[in-house]
Amino acid sequence: MRRTVALRDAYAYACDMEDKPAFLDSGRPDVPDIAVPRGVTPFHLPLRPVRGRLVRLGPLADALLTRHDHPDCVSSLVGQAMALVAALATALKFNGSFSLQIKGDGPVRMLLADCTDTGALRGYASATSDALGTLLEATPSPTARQLLGEGFLAFTVDQGADMDRHQGIVSLTGDGLEEMALHYFDVSEQIPCFLRLACERTAHGWRAAALVLERVAGTGGVDPTLDAMALDESWGTAIILASTVKDRELLDDNLSADRLLYNLFSSEGVAADRPRPLNYGCRCSRSKLVDLLGTFGVDDIEHMQTDGAITMTCEFCNLAFNFARSDIRLAGVSQESLG
Repeated sequence: MRRTVALRDAYAYACDMEDKPAFLDSGRPDVPDIAVPRGVTPFHLPLRPVRGRLVRLGPLADALLTRHDHPDCVSSLVGQAMALVAALATALKFNGSFSLQIKGDGPVRMLLADCTDTGALRGYASATSDALGTLLEATPSPTARQLLGEGFLAFTVDQGADMDRHQGIVSLTGDGLEEMALHYFDVSEQIPCFLRLACERTAHGWRAAALVLERVAGTGGVDPTLDAMALDESWGTAIILASTVKDRELLDDNLSADRLLYNLFSSEGVAADRPRPLNYGCRCSRSKLVDLLGTFGVDDIEHMQTDGAITMTCEFCNLAFNFARSDIRLAGVSQESLG
């Protein structure tokens, strides 16, 4: 058996080793090539202090979540996290990735999801099987808080090595991922918002969705005749209407985004903006992983290898990427040093 090295790096994807030398193999791994053209539908309520985004991953959710054999409660948590980051990332103007990371002391020790400015989406959860099994025996449908335990939540905007990373961190508060995210917005003094997340296994496979409303700061695009009280009432009305949405509506492939938004907000008027695509977020290659191997010392390489080979496993795609002795040498570690 070859020892497996689990990678949680930004380049942590993997594919089966080919005959081609690693430094020449820079292609995309053999993973689903799925894009959802209308994954995110931005919208606003004309002349009202309300804007929002409706996120529906469609078959992309199933392609991403079925890479791992998690219990449904864990897969649902990952799906909600991916829908959330897709909703938040598409509200920003940036080049890079926007990520959600949660570390806790519960059965699910790590939850990570990120989305790039081009809509490349991915996510995974790391769980302790024994602790998770014990929890599920006692509580078949645990909350996010029961799965995650005590810990912290971080949102990060990473625009590359030449730009400063922007990160906000808060302690985990609330039972569900919705409440945890809303707590972050509260303590970071963000504008008021509404959030609804859904993820379930349906007859067509896993589906995940998010509905986000934000109160518009200032008066741009808002009816100038509305005073402060009228603005508050308009925002309150939008929240009441959004709260009527059902999970089955959010996850229904046969109910279009435009129709769902009309059903929810027709009494206030609603205008959908240009939709944005989401796609399977594989962003690595063998050549990048070889470069990553080059950052390890000789002792680390010796520990990783078995019979002169290393297997690197992607936490996101759950695929094995095998490196032969010749590949290890390409990473800058000599055969003599490896013994």
